[in-house]
Parts: sequence; structure tokens; C-alpha cells
Amino acid sequence: MASTFSASVNQYVDRAADLLGLEQDIRGLLADPYRQIDVQVPIHADDGSVHTFRGYRVQHNGARGPFKGGLRFHPETDLDEVRALASLMTWKSALLDLPFGGAKGGVTIDPSSLSSRELEAATRSFTHAISGIIGPNADILAPDVNTDARVMGWVMDAYSSQAGWSPAVVTGKPLELGGVPGRVEATGRGVVSITASTLAALGQALTGRRLAVQGFGNVGRHVAQLAAEQGAVIVAVSDVSGGRCAPEGIDIPALLAEAVPGVLLHEVPVGDAITNDELLGLECDVLIPAALENAIDGTNASAVRAPLVVEAANHPITPEADVTLRDAGVTIVPDILANAGGVTGSYFEWTANLTAFRWSEERFNQELLSFLGRAFESVWVRHLEHQVDLRTAAYMVGMARVAEAVRLRGLA
Repeated sequence: MASTFSASVNQYVDRAADLLGLEQDIRGLLADPYRQIDVQVPIHADDGSVHTFRGYRVQHNGARGPFKGGLRFHPETDLDEVRALASLMTWKSALLDLPFGGAKGGVTIDPSSLSSRELEAATRSFTHAISGIIGPNADILAPDVNTDARVMGWVMDAYSSQAGWSPAVVTGKPLELGGVPGRVEATGRGVVSITASTLAALGQALTGRRLAVQGFGNVGRHVAQLAAEQGAVIVAVSDVSGGRCAPEGIDIPALLAEAVPGVLLHEVPVGDAITNDELLGLECDVLIPAALENAIDGTNASAVRAPLVVEAANHPITPEADVTLRDAGVTIVPDILANAGGVTGSYFEWTANLTAFRWSEERFNQELLSFLGRAFESVWVRHLEHQVDLRTAAYMVGMARVAEAVRLRGLA
């Protein structure tokens, strides 16, 4: 990952802080993480040897509540990346007015190179290494890149083996372990909802709009499915192997039937083959980067032809590309708003675990859309009042809330 990832995020933080007129002491508390740890993650491999990986947990700011953030497994994960993502979680939680601070975790590991037993061992090893700083009222983990409900179940069990039954230490768990229906789809559902709200504010409708989705993991799959169900035309999707394209619209149910988890899109005979770079340059109404960070940078931003880009991934656009796109008249919906359905759904699961109350999927989705609708409205109003782009407006809303919490707690 780029060594300047956290510096890139801080560019947006600084811009919003300037417009808010934040005091210097407040700026210092908001810029730097509260705590960051780097731990060994040793496991016994299947062949009897010992493998050691590096693991990280960064707790950025806890002024508004316990730390909250995902756990990712990726061979290129490093402390700088995790630090930047923790910062994004702080502003995202505050923007949605959730009682959380921001955190993130990562293990520098390639899950595809490990057996299921080895992956479980690595998960448990990392959990034990950070168990002293996590907990239902301290720091709550969630799925992220290359982690899922199964991994969250292992984290919960490893932590509970030391602290007693603690389902609220993680969200995104299997239903049988305290998960809630709707959480798996929450991020994708939120992306579609925010896309529809943005189009409506621009005088358009989601129905009939042509969407291209880069990334076909949990988020991208659900974005494509839910948007198609609401009348959007999905003209292209892609994963690490490339993608599929159909100018008249991809048959999403047929694609999902073929592209089951574990099957790459280049193996699926639906539509025409396309590269990820070609997808970014397609003529479409909405481009949705839903893969990894920095997918759109200074080398390819000028190729983007979509008038609206919705950031389903975390930080998929570099600051340099952000300027290029905005100068070209492209509207960008920032990640801390567009993909906030995940942390909002996690909040519902966390409250359910703390109260032992079961949510219905209908209520879950209803509340999710309500939270996202209020957040979008707050960003759009700030955008109009201050004549700033949507990213700056979103940061201003989130940072103002965190700064006020810092002041009220007497931390500055």
C-alpha cells in the first residue's frame, strides 16, 4: 500500500479543519491516533513449522464512544494503511451520529495461501495478542477485506475464552452467534441508498441509470444485485481477474448464479470480457469503485467518463485524482458517507448483543435507511451552505461532532 495513505486522509482532515476554524489543540487530538500496536502473530502451520505474521490495531479517537472498526487480512497491509483506515472510521461513525470512535485492524497475511485451520489459528493468535485493548465497551471488531462472519466467530470465541461470553466484541457474526439479519447486505444496501439519494438531489432517478461496479466482493455483489432490483442497469462489474461488460445491461441474477464465491469473473460466460482499467473508463452514469483503496489515481483519473462516482470502497480515489475528477465536473460521494451502511448495521448488531434483543430484518433495513437518509441530508445541506464538495462537507459534519465531544469531555 502507498506509504502516504494516512497523509492522504489527513489532507481531507486539514481542509475540513480549516473551514471549521478548529483550534490547534483540538486539531492535534484529532490528527493523531490515540493508540497503535504492532504485534507478532505466530501459528503452527500444517507441516509443523512455525509461521509468524505481523498484526496491527489502531484506535484513532474515542471521544464519542468505544472504538469501532474492521479487521482485514491482506499481504500488503501495514501500519500506515491501518492508521488511515482508523481515521476514516472516526469521521464515518460521527457523520452517521453513532456512539463510536474509530479503529481498524489488519494482519499482513494472504488468506488464500493458508488452510482453514491455519487461518483460524492466525485469527485466534491475533485476537489473543490484542485482547487487552478490545471488548464490548472498549473496541469492537467487524469484517473487512478478506474477513467474514466465520472469522468474526473465531474472534468472538477467542476473546470469550478469556473474558466470558462476549458476543458484542465483534459485529458481522453468524446469526447463530448473535449476528442480525441484514448485516451482510448492509454496506451494499447503503451504497445503493446513498446513490439514489444523490441522484435524486441532482434531479435524476436510479431507475434506468447505467452503473459500472469495480469490485465484486461482498459489497460489490450486493450493490449490483440491489441496484438492479431497483431498476438500475448494471453495464459492467469486475474483480481481481478482470470483469464482464454488457452495454445493454448484465443479467445480474444469471451472473450471480455463475459467479458464486470462489469463482472469478473471468471464468463466467456472462457478457463480454473487460479489464479493470477499461471498466473505469466506460461511458456510464455512475461509477462505483468497490474494491481496494487508491484504485483511481493520477494515472487513470482522466479516463473516468462517469459524471457521478460513489466510493463504495475505503479511499478508492487518491487526493490527486480527487482534484482531477472535480476539476472535470465529476460529483464524488465520499466513502465515509457512501459505505457507512456497514458500521450503521454493526451498531444495530452491537446494541442487540448488549440488550439480548433480536432485530427483525425488516426493522433493520428500515432503521438503516433512516440513519443513512439523515446523514445524506446533513452532508447535502453543508455542501450547499458552504459551497464545498461532498467530501469536504462530510468531513466537516463528522469532525465538528468529534471536536465538540472532545471539548465537552474536557480533553482540550
